[in-house]
Amino acid sequence: MSKTEAISLTKRGMLPPSSCNRLMDRSESLKRDSVMSNVAAKTKGSLERKKSKSFKEGESYSSWLITEAPGSIAAGRREQVAAQQALRKLKIDHYGRSKSTINFTSSKVVPLVHPNPNPHPQRCSFLTPTSDPIYVAYHDEEWGVPVHDDKMLFELLTLSGAQVGSDWTSTLRKRQDYRKAFMEFEAEEVAKLTEKEMNAISIEYKIELSKVRGVVENATKIVEIKKAFGSLEKYLWGFVNHKPISTNYKIGHKVPVKTSKSESISKDMVRRGFRFVGPTVVHSFMQAAGLTNDHLLTCCRHTPCTLLANNP
Repeated sequence: MSKTEAISLTKRGMLPPSSCNRLMDRSESLKRDSVMSNVAAKTKGSLERKKSKSFKEGESYSSWLITEAPGSIAAGRREQVAAQQALRKLKIDHYGRSKSTINFTSSKVVPLVHPNPNPHPQRCSFLTPTSDPIYVAYHDEEWGVPVHDDKMLFELLTLSGAQVGSDWTSTLRKRQDYRKAFMEFEAEEVAKLTEKEMNAISIEYKIELSKVRGVVENATKIVEIKKAFGSLEKYLWGFVNHKPISTNYKIGHKVPVKTSKSESISKDMVRRGFRFVGPTVVHSFMQAAGLTNDHLLTCCRHTPCTLLANNP
């Protein structure tokens, strides 16, 4: 019965007022129920259309699937972090064993095995995609690695002086010639070279005669240093308290060409009669021999060289 019909019957006296009110309330309730049912039906239809085909009717899905399932953003991030941690541990395990990777009793620095696990490592800014492979290898395997062998220190001091007026790439290409010319940098043997032999070395290996004489004179001074300090290593490393200087440069042009430390070492070496040992050459030597670690913080070799310095 509609609301209009109930009011009409009440006016005619055929229906009590109380019954009329109940009928009107019942009618309103039925209308509300009808409206709600229609809204629910429309909503359900819309949801059914939007539901993914991968969802099955009657099954419940936890939020765990969104954050933990393979292929999710969270799972991908966890895999990335795990890989970074594994790589960091590999570096620490490998480079922490400095005694097994560097043989201080030989005349050569033993190259580190696989120094850069990353196929495209970030290096110091002075290296470019067009840098010579021999220069890149020198950076990755030797530059900044602490050296304590007297013959290798003599070699690096000589090469640092030889690259003045030239460049490291050209000097490294002639490295084997320098080793042959100066008897693998045995200071005692080099110090005995005569003027005739020095001329012959200059001609055969195309090394300036003044530089050949400088190497011979330095060999003589190294022999004297060994008598006074016990070894060239003790003399040179004594300037840095037998611990490499670790720098924290982020930008290449911030790295100095000389420092107050290289100036003090140069001053003492010049006083003792060494040649080709200006502050800039000495600083270059310090970088080569690992007395200072000037690899940029962003360089893949900064941390390994720091670990080698902390685990001599």
